[in-house]
Amino acid sequence: MQLWTGLGNPGPQYAMHRHNIGFMAVDAIAEVHGFAAPRRAFQGWVQEGRIGTHKVLLLKPGTYMNESGRSVGEALRFYKLTPADVTVFHDELDLAPFKLKVKAGGGHAGHNGLRSTDAHIGPDFRRIRLGIGHPGHKDRVTPHVLGNFAKAELDDLTDLLGAVAAEAPWLAAGDDVRFMNEVARRMG
Repeated sequence: MQLWTGLGNPGPQYAMHRHNIGFMAVDAIAEVHGFAAPRRAFQGWVQEGRIGTHKVLLLKPGTYMNESGRSVGEALRFYKLTPADVTVFHDELDLAPFKLKVKAGGGHAGHNGLRSTDAHIGPDFRRIRLGIGHPGHKDRVTPHVLGNFAKAELDDLTDLLGAVAAEAPWLAAGDDVRFMNEVARRMG
């Protein structure tokens, strides 16, 4: 089994924040691949399903971003998984908007959701970095991250989420390079 976690903040007031693109990605995957309805577990919401032949548990922590690792760690221990079984979808300031990169392990680059996950399970999990772009100055980072996507960005956002969901079988199979290439081709 694989544990795929989307990082975000719970509640309708945060739903369209750039910081919630991780939640949006797992929602798109659940919808496209016909996952079971969400249920409360592990201080969040989980959905079970299959992507190809791979059993995947989607998790949206309900702990708010800064405590995401509590939820991830609880699910990891319950299913006796290792950090290598975990994939985390998150917003990434240092990538152009709607670009995507996959990275195994690494630091948190100031991302509190990654920092919390790292603190609870260690750094050796796969990260799906979903670009939201940098606002240009560090004083504008918080309002940018905690701001809604602009109307002009919604088509690109929808295209990215659709591409992530459609190409998720490559991710489930462990072919990160093919996943990145196919998402990029769709975004072309």
